[in-house]
Amino acid sequence: MRTVRFLALAAASALALAACAPVDEGTDAGASESAAADGALDTLTDGVLTIGTSDPAYEPWVVGNDPSSGEGFEAAVAYAVAQQLGYDADQVEWVPVTFDQIIAPGAKSFDFAINQVSISPERAENLDFSSSYYDTAQAVVTLEGSSVAGATSIAELKDAKLGAMVGTTSLTVAQDAIDPTTDIQVFNDNDQVKQALQAGLVDAIVVDLPTALYITAAELDGGVLVGQLPADDAAGADQLGLVLDKGSSLTEPVTEAVDTLREDGTLADLESQWLTDAAGAPVLQ
Repeated sequence: MRTVRFLALAAASALALAACAPVDEGTDAGASESAAADGALDTLTDGVLTIGTSDPAYEPWVVGNDPSSGEGFEAAVAYAVAQQLGYDADQVEWVPVTFDQIIAPGAKSFDFAINQVSISPERAENLDFSSSYYDTAQAVVTLEGSSVAGATSIAELKDAKLGAMVGTTSLTVAQDAIDPTTDIQVFNDNDQVKQALQAGLVDAIVVDLPTALYITAAELDGGVLVGQLPADDAAGADQLGLVLDKGSSLTEPVTEAVDTLREDGTLADLESQWLTDAAGAPVLQ
């Protein structure tokens, strides 16, 4: 996924962040609870689950650049996975890693990393991935003062001049969900899409939600995230997975943990809390 390359620019900190996130006492970690205690899981450090993410880490993925708080979508997902594996919050340690370090072949400084890394066949040649903890949505971004800055429905976007990157899910979903009255303007990459918005060539752009969150927070002066576009299904969506060393013995239990969190509704609840509500990205209807 093109979005995640933004975070690769973040420099890695020299110090690991010790975990102190509160654990929901109402959640049952199940049979995995004894795995951490008896050393059944082959982690880098016995009795400790080491998790990697970028530094700085941006909201809404991590709040306040402090993953040990457990606040933010990816921080919360990481602790939920840890609990499924039988690790309490004080048995989790965070290490800073760049995006390039996460996806590079070779031994890792973490048991798994969470950093908006999309699952792809090319990366899977050198890495293991868990099942997807988040399937990306598509979102509409504009600038303060534009004709669609206050839009709350798809109908209000139909007459807007829209831009998207050629050959992407963003373009397909924009066409299908909005069905605008004028052709969507296409550009070679998301940088050109963003520049077209800044230059006033389009009223709004459609990008994946992680890109929308990043550029409105860090790159666009007066950027407005109008909302997410509905999709009939997740076909074509980028899927984000936890990253593990190739052939890791943890890949299966970590994947089982993610699957459990998806099936019991935890991932959906965390997505709603941190990506829809807190991030101000409602689904447009």
